[in-house]
Amino acid sequence: MEYTTLGSTGMKVSRIGLGCMSFGSGREWMLDREEGLELIERAIDLGINFFDTANVYSTGESEEILGDALEGYDRDAQVIATKVFAEMDPDNPNASGLSRKAIEQELEASLDRLGLETIDLYQTHRWDYDTPIDETLRALDDAVRRGKVRYVGTSSMWAHQFAEAVQTSERLGLERFATMQNHYNLFYREEEREMLPLCEKEGIGVIPWSPLARGVGTRPHDQIESTTRGQTDQYLAQIPYLEGGGEEINERVQELAAEKGVTMAQLSLAWLLHKDWVDAPIVGTTSVEHLEEAVEALEVDLTASDIAYLEEPYEPLPIAGHE
Repeated sequence: MEYTTLGSTGMKVSRIGLGCMSFGSGREWMLDREEGLELIERAIDLGINFFDTANVYSTGESEEILGDALEGYDRDAQVIATKVFAEMDPDNPNASGLSRKAIEQELEASLDRLGLETIDLYQTHRWDYDTPIDETLRALDDAVRRGKVRYVGTSSMWAHQFAEAVQTSERLGLERFATMQNHYNLFYREEEREMLPLCEKEGIGVIPWSPLARGVGTRPHDQIESTTRGQTDQYLAQIPYLEGGGEEINERVQELAAEKGVTMAQLSLAWLLHKDWVDAPIVGTTSVEHLEEAVEALEVDLTASDIAYLEEPYEPLPIAGHE
């Protein structure tokens, strides 16, 4: 395993982060508790120390499974990230959003489910159009000062919103977002226009979600629906990965992977790992074998001509992932 400094925090994380959205009963393709424990244990064996979840993943089950899996391990050696924003209780209007009340109560609930006293990286899951950003930042700053959170981060939003958040933190002397978890992969590169240059300029750690384009970067495009997730993942149908040159990119991934003797998933992930502004992609998987393959992608070398060949067919796409 390789390790890197997460943005400007000084905190070291594995170059591969394990995404824990696949743990729980939220979807039919997800892993139950025992399967989740096995995957997390193997991740630790492989040297992964960075685990990303969210309160909304299977309505708290993912956090519970992650917390259970880490019992018996040195918690100080692990970096645990979770998120807040999405609705947790349809009967409680304050169980969502980024108000002070929502943040404080959901933070306590996440700490309890994870079995932690402090969360290493607490992230806002999306932009809250109903709460002023200064209220959100003040609540997060207080959480850091109380020792409930070490660092704060955020996820997909418009670059102008992120710039506003960073500027507000600096103006008010509040804890600043240290990371951006955004939608970025070989098949969706719209973040290269504004968000990624902004993160690079500000020293923000980048931990992309969906690095394998929800499976599009792992198999030929005519086989996308061959898996249970491919058949049932409604979100996949909403993201135009195979438009704008996507099919040709997929075919070039197949070709180059065959030449190098690696899987399509390893090649797609290697492309992301070769990007200087990326710290640690968040890789979600339901298979120990696929997890092991993801770690092996660290050993895949791509030349500048390989990267140019993979990128050449790309065309602009509609923005996806901010909702």
